[in-house]
Amino acid sequence: MKEILFRRSIRKYTPELVSDEDIEELLRAAMAAPSAGNAQPWHFVVLTERRLLDAIADFHPYAAMARQAPAAILFCGDPSLERYPGFWVQDLSAAVENVLIAAQGKGLGAVWVGVYPAEERVEKMRELLAIPAGIIPFALVPFGHPAETKPPAERFDPSRVHRNGWND
Repeated sequence: MKEILFRRSIRKYTPELVSDEDIEELLRAAMAAPSAGNAQPWHFVVLTERRLLDAIADFHPYAAMARQAPAAILFCGDPSLERYPGFWVQDLSAAVENVLIAAQGKGLGAVWVGVYPAEERVEKMRELLAIPAGIIPFALVPFGHPAETKPPAERFDPSRVHRNGWND
């Protein structure tokens, strides 16, 4: 529970590299996510080359932190693997959240950067990383050893909770 409540979007990183073991653990967390019909309609592009991380920051208006991040994972949807059409977005969202929580648990900092459904971002990612047609770049998660700390955010709002219908 602590990893969930203390998870924050971290956009500043130290220059320390992230180990291959840590990257694999994050990928294992991603692939442990639930998916509709257990279809697992995902692919992951691990990015550690500085030129690629910098290039993403050049075209994505909210990815400036990629210039500092030692690594990132691009989450891609593969609708051809779906058992229930249209649910790949939920499946990928669960995988992203698993990685964000796993990163927090490992003492790493990470942030969710949306790609899909912004068509220009999708196409630029596809072009930069030679992603085949039919595979949809969904979200980028830059991560590394945090160079900033943030207190937990208290976001619980009981006014948003409705019991047994919208009775409020």
